[in-house]
Amino acid sequence: MKHFLEIDDLSKEEIIEVLELSELVPPPKVLSDATVGLIFEKPSLRTRNSSEAAVYQLGGLPISMVSGEVGIDRRESAEDVARTLASYHRFVGARVFAHSTLERMTKAIDVAGSETGVINLLSDFSHPCQALADLATIRNHFGLKPGLKVAYVGDTNNVTRSLAIGCLMLGLDVAVGSPEKYGFEEAERDRLQALGNVTFYSDPGEAVSGAQVVYTDVWTSMGQEEERQQRLRDFAGYTVDSDLMSKAGSDAVVMHCLPAHEDEEISREVLESTASVVWEQAQNRMHVMRGLFLFMSGVRPRS
Repeated sequence: MKHFLEIDDLSKEEIIEVLELSELVPPPKVLSDATVGLIFEKPSLRTRNSSEAAVYQLGGLPISMVSGEVGIDRRESAEDVARTLASYHRFVGARVFAHSTLERMTKAIDVAGSETGVINLLSDFSHPCQALADLATIRNHFGLKPGLKVAYVGDTNNVTRSLAIGCLMLGLDVAVGSPEKYGFEEAERDRLQALGNVTFYSDPGEAVSGAQVVYTDVWTSMGQEEERQQRLRDFAGYTVDSDLMSKAGSDAVVMHCLPAHEDEEISREVLESTASVVWEQAQNRMHVMRGLFLFMSGVRPRS
Protein backbone atom coordinates (compact mmCIF):
# COMPACT_ATOMS: atom_id res chain seq x y z
CA MET A 1 0.00 0.00 0.00
CA LYS A 2 1.55 3.28 -1.12
CA HIS A 3 -1.04 5.84 0.05
CA PHE A 4 -3.52 5.84 2.94
CA LEU A 5 -6.53 8.08 2.33
CA GLU A 6 -9.37 6.04 3.89
CA ILE A 7 -9.61 3.16 6.33
CA ASP A 8 -10.66 0.70 3.63
CA ASP A 9 -7.43 1.30 1.73
CA LEU A 10 -6.45 -1.46 4.16
CA SER A 11 -8.05 -4.89 4.14
CA LYS A 12 -9.46 -6.40 7.34
CA GLU A 13 -6.27 -8.41 7.79
CA GLU A 14 -4.08 -5.37 7.17
CA ILE A 15 -5.95 -3.32 9.77
CA ILE A 16 -5.15 -6.04 12.32
CA GLU A 17 -1.50 -5.98 11.18
CA VAL A 18 -1.29 -2.22 11.74
CA LEU A 19 -2.77 -2.61 15.22
CA GLU A 20 -0.29 -5.38 16.04
CA LEU A 21 2.63 -3.33 14.72
CA SER A 22 1.47 -0.46 16.94
CA GLU A 23 2.35 -2.63 19.94
CA LEU A 24 5.98 -3.33 18.96
CA VAL A 25 8.26 -2.08 21.75
CA PRO A 26 10.86 -0.97 20.97
CA PRO A 27 9.82 -0.33 17.38
CA PRO A 28 12.32 -0.86 14.58
CA LYS A 29 13.93 2.36 13.38
CA VAL A 30 12.57 2.13 9.85
CA LEU A 31 12.67 5.90 9.35
CA SER A 32 16.32 6.28 10.34
CA ASP A 33 17.85 9.04 8.20
CA ALA A 34 14.43 9.75 6.66
CA THR A 35 12.17 12.77 6.92
CA VAL A 36 8.37 12.98 6.97
CA GLY A 37 6.58 16.13 5.83
CA LEU A 38 3.43 17.00 7.77
CA ILE A 39 1.05 19.67 6.38
CA PHE A 40 -1.64 21.22 8.57
CA GLU A 41 -4.26 23.33 6.79
CA LYS A 42 -6.35 22.99 9.97
CA PRO A 43 -5.21 23.55 13.56
CA SER A 44 -4.06 20.38 15.28
CA LEU A 45 -3.18 19.14 18.75
CA ARG A 46 -3.45 15.34 18.81
CA THR A 47 -2.72 14.75 15.11
CA ARG A 48 0.42 16.87 15.04
CA ASN A 49 1.84 15.62 18.33
CA SER A 50 1.02 11.97 17.69
CA SER A 51 2.45 12.06 14.15
CA GLU A 52 5.64 13.87 15.12
CA ALA A 53 6.20 11.58 18.12
CA ALA A 54 5.65 8.46 16.00
CA VAL A 55 8.16 9.60 13.37
CA TYR A 56 10.73 10.36 16.07
CA GLN A 57 10.20 6.96 17.75
CA LEU A 58 10.90 5.30 14.39
CA GLY A 59 14.17 7.19 14.00
CA GLY A 60 12.98 9.82 11.54
CA LEU A 61 12.71 13.59 11.51
CA PRO A 62 9.21 15.13 11.28
CA ILE A 63 8.95 18.49 9.50
CA SER A 64 5.62 20.20 10.16
CA MET A 65 4.16 23.06 8.12
CA VAL A 66 1.05 25.11 8.86
CA SER A 67 -1.31 26.53 6.26
CA GLY A 68 0.30 29.95 5.88
CA GLU A 69 3.70 28.42 5.17
CA VAL A 70 2.42 26.23 2.34
CA GLY A 71 -0.66 27.95 0.93
CA ILE A 72 -2.06 25.03 -1.05
CA ASP A 73 -3.88 26.40 -4.12
CA ARG A 74 -3.06 29.94 -3.01
CA ARG A 75 0.72 30.19 -3.22
CA GLU A 76 1.00 27.13 -5.44
CA SER A 77 -1.14 24.23 -6.56
CA ALA A 78 -1.67 21.05 -4.56
CA GLU A 79 0.10 19.19 -7.34
CA ASP A 80 3.20 21.38 -7.17
CA VAL A 81 3.27 21.19 -3.37
CA ALA A 82 3.08 17.40 -3.57
CA ARG A 83 5.86 17.07 -6.16
CA THR A 84 8.10 19.40 -4.17
CA LEU A 85 7.59 17.57 -0.87
CA ALA A 86 8.06 14.21 -2.56
CA SER A 87 11.54 15.40 -3.52
CA TYR A 88 12.50 15.44 0.16
CA HIS A 89 10.35 13.11 2.22
CA ARG A 90 9.66 9.37 2.58
CA PHE A 91 6.06 10.14 3.56
CA VAL A 92 3.83 13.19 3.39
CA GLY A 93 0.96 13.50 5.86
CA ALA A 94 -1.68 16.14 5.25
CA ARG A 95 -4.55 17.49 7.37
CA VAL A 96 -6.68 19.31 4.81
CA PHE A 97 -10.09 20.82 4.29
CA ALA A 98 -10.99 19.09 1.01
CA HIS A 99 -10.47 15.38 0.39
CA SER A 100 -9.96 16.20 -3.29
CA THR A 101 -6.72 17.96 -2.29
CA LEU A 102 -5.30 14.64 -1.11
CA GLU A 103 -6.45 12.87 -4.27
CA ARG A 104 -4.74 15.49 -6.42
CA MET A 105 -1.55 15.21 -4.38
CA THR A 106 -1.39 11.43 -4.67
CA LYS A 107 -2.05 11.55 -8.41
CA ALA A 108 0.71 14.11 -8.95
CA ILE A 109 3.19 12.05 -6.93
CA ASP A 110 2.30 8.87 -8.80
CA VAL A 111 2.56 10.52 -12.21
CA ALA A 112 5.98 11.86 -11.22
CA GLY A 113 7.10 8.30 -10.43
CA SER A 114 7.96 9.10 -6.82
CA GLU A 115 7.94 6.42 -4.13
CA THR A 116 6.68 8.90 -1.49
CA GLY A 117 3.46 7.85 0.22
CA VAL A 118 0.64 10.21 1.24
CA ILE A 119 -1.26 9.77 4.50
CA ASN A 120 -4.61 11.40 5.22
CA LEU A 121 -4.33 13.08 8.61
CA LEU A 122 -7.91 14.38 8.21
CA SER A 123 -10.11 15.60 5.38
CA ASP A 124 -13.73 16.67 5.11
CA PHE A 125 -14.56 13.14 3.92
CA SER A 126 -12.59 10.84 6.20
CA HIS A 127 -10.33 10.53 9.23
CA PRO A 128 -8.75 7.08 8.87
CA CYS A 129 -5.92 7.52 11.40
CA GLN A 130 -8.50 8.39 14.03
CA ALA A 131 -10.42 5.25 13.09
CA LEU A 132 -7.29 3.14 13.60
CA ALA A 133 -6.86 4.63 17.08
CA ASP A 134 -10.53 3.96 17.82
CA LEU A 135 -10.22 0.34 16.75
CA ALA A 136 -7.06 -0.05 18.84
CA THR A 137 -8.95 1.28 21.88
CA ILE A 138 -11.91 -1.02 21.34
CA ARG A 139 -9.53 -3.95 20.85
CA ASN A 140 -7.80 -3.17 24.14
CA HIS A 141 -11.06 -3.34 26.09
CA PHE A 142 -13.20 -5.91 24.33
CA GLY A 143 -11.22 -7.51 21.57
CA LEU A 144 -12.58 -7.06 18.08
CA LYS A 145 -15.37 -9.57 18.58
CA PRO A 146 -17.96 -10.00 15.82
CA GLY A 147 -21.29 -8.62 16.98
CA LEU A 148 -19.82 -6.12 19.45
CA LYS A 149 -22.06 -3.04 19.26
CA VAL A 150 -20.55 0.39 18.64
CA ALA A 151 -23.03 3.26 18.85
CA TYR A 152 -22.24 6.68 17.44
CA VAL A 153 -24.40 9.58 18.62
CA GLY A 154 -24.38 13.00 16.97
CA ASP A 155 -23.51 14.59 13.65
CA THR A 156 -22.49 12.13 10.93
CA ASN A 157 -19.17 13.39 9.67
CA ASN A 158 -15.74 12.27 8.52
CA VAL A 159 -15.06 10.61 11.88
CA THR A 160 -18.36 8.72 11.78
CA ARG A 161 -17.74 7.49 8.26
CA SER A 162 -14.24 6.13 8.88
CA LEU A 163 -15.21 4.64 12.24
CA ALA A 164 -18.26 2.89 10.78
CA ILE A 165 -16.35 1.50 7.79
CA GLY A 166 -13.55 0.18 10.00
CA CYS A 167 -15.91 -1.41 12.52
CA LEU A 168 -18.05 -3.05 9.86
CA MET A 169 -15.01 -4.41 8.03
CA LEU A 170 -13.99 -6.16 11.25
CA GLY A 171 -17.44 -7.62 11.88
CA LEU A 172 -18.59 -5.22 14.60
CA ASP A 173 -22.17 -3.97 14.68
CA VAL A 174 -22.71 -0.23 14.26
CA ALA A 175 -25.63 1.96 15.31
CA VAL A 176 -25.82 5.62 14.31
CA GLY A 177 -28.13 8.00 16.14
CA SER A 178 -28.56 11.48 14.68
CA PRO A 179 -31.26 14.01 13.81
CA GLU A 180 -32.66 13.17 10.40
CA LYS A 181 -31.12 16.07 8.47
CA TYR A 182 -27.71 15.33 9.98
CA GLY A 183 -27.65 11.66 9.02
CA PHE A 184 -25.94 9.95 6.10
CA GLU A 185 -27.40 10.27 2.63
CA GLU A 186 -29.14 7.21 1.21
CA ALA A 187 -26.19 6.26 -1.01
CA GLU A 188 -23.86 6.38 1.99
CA ARG A 189 -26.24 4.24 4.03
CA ASP A 190 -26.36 1.70 1.24
CA ARG A 191 -22.58 1.62 1.11
CA LEU A 192 -22.30 0.98 4.84
CA GLN A 193 -25.07 -1.63 4.87
CA ALA A 194 -23.22 -3.52 2.15
CA LEU A 195 -20.27 -3.84 4.55
CA GLY A 196 -22.09 -5.27 7.56
CA ASN A 197 -24.72 -4.82 10.24
CA VAL A 198 -25.43 -1.11 10.62
CA THR A 199 -28.64 0.54 11.76
CA PHE A 200 -29.73 4.17 11.79
CA TYR A 201 -31.85 5.91 14.42
CA SER A 202 -33.26 9.33 15.13
CA ASP A 203 -33.62 8.42 18.82
CA PRO A 204 -30.23 8.42 20.57
CA GLY A 205 -31.57 6.14 23.32
CA GLU A 206 -32.43 3.46 20.77
CA ALA A 207 -29.04 3.84 19.14
CA VAL A 208 -27.07 3.20 22.36
CA SER A 209 -29.34 0.49 23.74
CA GLY A 210 -27.13 -2.43 24.83
CA ALA A 211 -24.01 -0.93 23.20
CA GLN A 212 -20.53 -1.76 24.53
CA VAL A 213 -19.07 1.40 22.97
CA VAL A 214 -20.74 4.81 22.92
CA TYR A 215 -18.96 7.32 20.70
CA THR A 216 -19.61 11.00 20.09
CA ASP A 217 -17.99 14.00 18.45
CA VAL A 218 -18.55 17.75 18.35
CA TRP A 219 -21.79 19.01 16.86
CA THR A 220 -20.13 22.03 15.28
CA SER A 221 -16.89 21.28 13.44
CA MET A 222 -14.31 23.75 12.18
CA GLY A 223 -15.84 25.80 9.38
CA GLN A 224 -19.40 25.42 10.71
CA GLU A 225 -19.26 28.11 13.38
CA GLU A 226 -22.08 30.14 11.79
CA GLU A 227 -24.38 27.13 12.21
CA ARG A 228 -23.63 26.72 15.91
CA GLN A 229 -26.83 28.08 17.44
CA GLN A 230 -29.04 26.17 15.01
CA ARG A 231 -27.09 22.99 15.65
CA LEU A 232 -27.43 23.38 19.41
CA ARG A 233 -31.21 23.47 18.95
CA ASP A 234 -31.27 20.58 16.47
CA PHE A 235 -29.12 18.31 18.66
CA ALA A 236 -31.02 18.93 21.89
CA GLY A 237 -31.39 15.54 23.61
CA TYR A 238 -28.31 14.03 21.96
CA THR A 239 -25.86 14.80 24.75
CA VAL A 240 -23.99 11.72 25.97
CA ASP A 241 -24.73 12.12 29.67
CA SER A 242 -25.33 9.72 32.55
CA ASP A 243 -28.97 9.27 31.56
CA LEU A 244 -28.11 8.25 28.00
CA MET A 245 -25.28 6.01 29.22
CA SER A 246 -27.71 4.17 31.50
CA LYS A 247 -29.33 2.79 28.33
CA ALA A 248 -26.05 1.29 27.08
CA GLY A 249 -24.53 -1.98 28.23
CA SER A 250 -23.43 -2.26 31.84
CA ASP A 251 -19.78 -2.53 30.74
CA ALA A 252 -20.00 0.22 28.12
CA VAL A 253 -17.11 2.61 27.50
CA VAL A 254 -17.33 6.17 26.22
CA MET A 255 -15.19 7.45 23.34
CA HIS A 256 -14.65 10.94 21.90
CA CYS A 257 -12.04 11.99 19.35
CA LEU A 258 -11.66 15.43 21.02
CA PRO A 259 -11.73 18.35 21.44
CA ALA A 260 -14.88 18.09 23.54
CA HIS A 261 -17.47 20.82 24.00
CA GLU A 262 -18.50 20.32 27.59
CA ASP A 263 -22.22 19.73 28.18
CA GLU A 264 -22.97 19.92 24.47
CA GLU A 265 -22.25 16.54 22.86
CA ILE A 266 -20.91 15.08 26.14
CA SER A 267 -21.24 15.94 29.80
CA ARG A 268 -18.18 16.59 31.94
CA GLU A 269 -19.45 13.94 34.35
CA VAL A 270 -19.33 11.25 31.67
CA LEU A 271 -16.08 12.52 30.16
CA GLU A 272 -14.38 12.12 33.54
CA SER A 273 -16.18 8.92 34.55
CA THR A 274 -14.64 5.46 34.89
CA ALA A 275 -16.41 4.53 31.65
CA SER A 276 -14.39 7.11 29.71
CA VAL A 277 -11.46 5.83 27.66
CA VAL A 278 -11.01 9.14 25.89
CA TRP A 279 -7.44 9.79 27.04
CA GLU A 280 -6.35 6.27 26.19
CA GLN A 281 -7.94 6.81 22.80
CA ALA A 282 -5.93 10.01 22.35
CA GLN A 283 -2.69 8.23 23.29
CA ASN A 284 -3.47 5.49 20.80
CA ARG A 285 -3.27 8.08 18.03
CA MET A 286 0.52 7.98 18.50
CA HIS A 287 0.73 4.19 18.68
CA VAL A 288 -1.29 3.57 15.52
CA MET A 289 0.65 6.22 13.61
CA ARG A 290 3.78 4.27 14.50
CA GLY A 291 2.10 1.06 13.35
CA LEU A 292 0.95 2.66 10.11
CA PHE A 293 4.42 3.97 9.26
CA LEU A 294 5.83 0.51 9.98
CA PHE A 295 3.24 -1.18 7.79
CA MET A 296 3.72 1.26 4.92
CA SER A 297 7.47 0.72 5.21
CA GLY A 298 7.00 -3.01 4.61
CA VAL A 299 7.34 -4.27 8.20
CA ARG A 300 5.00 -7.12 9.16
CA PRO A 301 4.04 -8.40 12.65
CA ARG A 302 6.20 -11.03 14.27
CA SER A 303 4.73 -14.50 14.05
